Amino acid sequence: MWQDILEQVNHQFNEMVEMRRYLHQHPELSFQEFETVKFIKNFYQKLALPYQAPVGENGVVARLEGGKPGKTIAIRADFDALPIQDQKDVPYRSKKDGVMHACGHDGHTTILLTLAKLLKQYQNQLAGNFVFIHQHAEELTPGGAKSIIEAGALDDVDVIFGTHLWTGAPLGTVQTAPSRFMAGADKFKITIYGQGGHGAMPHQTKDAVVIGSQLVNNLQQIVSRRLNPLDTAVLTIGKFQAGDAFNIIADQAILDGTVRTFDPIMQDQMIKEMEAIIAGTCQSYQVDFDFDYIKGYPPVINHQQEAELVLKAAQQVPEVQTATFVKPTMTAEDFSYYLLERPGAFFFTGAQQTGQNYPHHHPKFDFDEQAMRIAVKTFLKLIEAYQ
Repeated sequence: MWQDILEQVNHQFNEMVEMRRYLHQHPELSFQEFETVKFIKNFYQKLALPYQAPVGENGVVARLEGGKPGKTIAIRADFDALPIQDQKDVPYRSKKDGVMHACGHDGHTTILLTLAKLLKQYQNQLAGNFVFIHQHAEELTPGGAKSIIEAGALDDVDVIFGTHLWTGAPLGTVQTAPSRFMAGADKFKITIYGQGGHGAMPHQTKDAVVIGSQLVNNLQQIVSRRLNPLDTAVLTIGKFQAGDAFNIIADQAILDGTVRTFDPIMQDQMIKEMEAIIAGTCQSYQVDFDFDYIKGYPPVINHQQEAELVLKAAQQVPEVQTATFVKPTMTAEDFSYYLLERPGAFFFTGAQQTGQNYPHHHPKFDFDEQAMRIAVKTFLKLIEAYQ
């Protein structure tokens, strides 16, 4: 049976490409994925598979009961897009200005829908039950995972798996980790309240641009000089906004950024160090400030047994040349919430394009669509092994 299903994946590939490209042309931002939800619901209606929607605000959860007793396996895919203008010169470029699938979520949705369709064809021969979790708003903290869990999607689930099409890895590779895999991601906002004035009279002002610039430099010294070099953390200022004209000294500056860590102790230390440096810097310039720190997604911590199962499954997929454990990455994913509730593992499916390859969240991002076929087959081998 399993060999028959694997062969069916190849026959479904053209349909997968068509589906993915349709979704790519019609992206929707986090918490606004209403047409995408309709697309997913219509797909399950045609399959005659029961589903719930909305789940946790805007998610869709479909279920398939096998013909034999067994455990319940959940597989999750996200479906939101990003506020980026698609700059690719391809026929399936986004039709929505300023919105783009720049992280592969259109591919993730296609993978999960295809998997559900294939399993449905062999429903009576399958052992156990299957939960297909289509998640909204992965890209925007607080994200959709938490609300889907709170809605009860995992209540009867024994294990959960997920993948991310990854252009940082060559096609034909599957990567995961036995424990720490992706970092926790927080965000912060610092507002400096200076005193503006004429550009020719700086002595009568408290220049928010100068103070903000000093603060950027001081904050970078936390990781390089305040943490143990063997510990891991990232602090990035991604946005610096100040000033209105070339000859006016700004009275306010806003700094937005992110902190990435792997454990709560390091997270707390980063917050403590930031508070001290911000307060000290602003005090030296005699200005007031606000510091808002928002704890975001926790780190993705795989369960070792399930991560090892991912590698064993991937190694049985003909198109996979390499399946390995890799070092953790400082990128983040709210799949972490599922792993706090149930055993499971998250993995990367290599999707690097030949020639010019662009990173995730880039205006010209794209991926090798053959990776979708590899991901579906890896999930099928995972299901077979877990049964």
